[in-house]
Amino acid sequence: MKKLINKPEDVVKESLAGIAEAHSELIKVHFEPNFLYRADAPIKDKVAIISGSGSGHEPLHSGCVGYGMLDAACPGEVFTAPTPDQMLEAAKMVNSGVGILNIVNNYSGDVMNYEMAMEIALSEDIRVLNIIIDDDVAVKDSLYTQGRRGVGTSVLAVKLCGAAAEAKYDLNQVANLCRKININGRSMGMALTSCITPAKGTPLFDLGDDEIEFGIGIHGEPGRQRLPFKSADEITEMLALSII
Repeated sequence: MKKLINKPEDVVKESLAGIAEAHSELIKVHFEPNFLYRADAPIKDKVAIISGSGSGHEPLHSGCVGYGMLDAACPGEVFTAPTPDQMLEAAKMVNSGVGILNIVNNYSGDVMNYEMAMEIALSEDIRVLNIIIDDDVAVKDSLYTQGRRGVGTSVLAVKLCGAAAEAKYDLNQVANLCRKININGRSMGMALTSCITPAKGTPLFDLGDDEIEFGIGIHGEPGRQRLPFKSADEITEMLALSII
């Protein structure tokens, strides 16, 4: 698999630098720990919204920093949870004093590290709430999760909660909105082929030319079942029926 990269270990840092350079009037980048944040942060009397998970799912979350969306994004290494110091330092950078909402995808490493970051922030008198997104109906438990995985609803939560925060909703109001979005959000995925991470350079799993993986996770976690390749109409119907 050919990829336009320099060193695999530099992929995330270089991508963040590129985003910040391309949109320097809107976004700034911080390294060690790595995060992107709004150039105008902190914004007076505004709840700050922070999110981020493993890299490899761009433009989420790094491409969602800006007006009406995230105040900061904390991307981990590829398919790896961000570390607590990323969220903590990002919180300090964007904190206006009225609170911070962390939108957390339901993966064990993410949940644990955001929890640690929140506890440290609270000990430093930074008001933080974590809301977990767990919308994937494919499987109850997976390789990296307890319960449902956090997937597509994260995008809706980032946009809607970001807009609410921009409208100066208070922290509890934004958090309640995020909970409502998650409760009403569902997603289901499938794959035609395996992804290939920069560090590994080979497919994460084998999938035949005439097969699909139904209910697969976004990191290649096993789905519900492997099925013969079907038409677009058939696959769409299967996905929709699983959700509703």
